[in-house]
Amino acid sequence: MSIRVHKAPVGRLAQTIESDAHTLLSDVDEASGGDALAPDPHALLDAALGACTALTLKMFAQRKEWPLENADVLITHEESPGRYRLRRDITLHGPLSDEQRQRLLEIANKCPIHKVLTGEIEVESALVP
Repeated sequence: MSIRVHKAPVGRLAQTIESDAHTLLSDVDEASGGDALAPDPHALLDAALGACTALTLKMFAQRKEWPLENADVLITHEESPGRYRLRRDITLHGPLSDEQRQRLLEIANKCPIHKVLTGEIEVESALVP
């Protein structure tokens, strides 16, 4: 999988993000020189964790035939130099038992993006002609 990012045809700084057949935008707020046309990169990172969590929980519950109607995920973050702290608040909807709810919390901590963010991340950069 690859993601291509390039200047969007709109805005001062907005970027077009292409992933397979999908196209998204990212921008920064006006105070940072952008036009606030789309979520900023930090919001996209936070959204990746939230979406992955909700999808993982729904898929797990479906496989187990548990009565999870929906999982709402609220992601907030705090930043300081060299530190990015995420908080994930999960609301489970449906007539679940306490044991099912606890197991779903365990599963949330095993979603693929959670694993990436809590594991070792390496970024290799190169200039190409």
